Amino acid sequence: MSHEYLFISDCHLDASRPEISAALTGFLDNRAASARCLYILGDLFEVWLGDDDPAPEYRDVIESLRQLASRVEVFFMAGNRDFLLGSAFASKVNLSLLDEPHILQLGQDRAVLIHGDSLCTDDRDYQEFRSMVRTEKWQADFLGKPLEERQHIAARLRADSVDAMAQKSYEIMDVNQAAVQDCFTRNQVSTIIHGHTHRPAIHRYNSDLSRIVLGDWGQEPSYLSWTSVQGFDLHDPRL
Repeated sequence: MSHEYLFISDCHLDASRPEISAALTGFLDNRAASARCLYILGDLFEVWLGDDDPAPEYRDVIESLRQLASRVEVFFMAGNRDFLLGSAFASKVNLSLLDEPHILQLGQDRAVLIHGDSLCTDDRDYQEFRSMVRTEKWQADFLGKPLEERQHIAARLRADSVDAMAQKSYEIMDVNQAAVQDCFTRNQVSTIIHGHTHRPAIHRYNSDLSRIVLGDWGQEPSYLSWTSVQGFDLHDPRL
């Protein structure tokens, strides 16, 4: 086993995009197999309606994830699409669930891992929705409904989200710089690692602070690697 750390997010697995499932399965079976650990920072699935969903369209990817987790440490942090993924699924696949934020010491770098939507504070409508669906009461009520009803609700929410995004500016859906600075200060870190915005980049604020944005997936993998020798290396076909 190597000492390499790998980070991914925003695969948005969906039956309508089999090329992403193929890319992720290949990544899990090959690239990630030699790593020390893999951190998945949310939105692995386009939608996750509860651990009781058999989700047959994800069977191959889930099996590859389970096989990887038998050899490599795999950690999962919820995103805005799969925040209902819970302990039953984690136990089945042998994932470790992470609360947000999660602090990770990487050599001399103290990093915080988040999904990233918490930084998009200019989108007030979304932040209100996020606060509502992350409550135990809302989740218990939703998960208590039959799976078919949950599917209908999720489809309606998704349609509403698409309509809302079409009316929002690029800036509103990106991170708020005051929220970024607060994240550095509150967590006392030199590096923020997140996804969500689908805008892969390494932002350097000065010689000491960096914000690394993981990319969303397409036909090719998008991932961040870290080793004590090379430091951070962001791999994305758009860079």
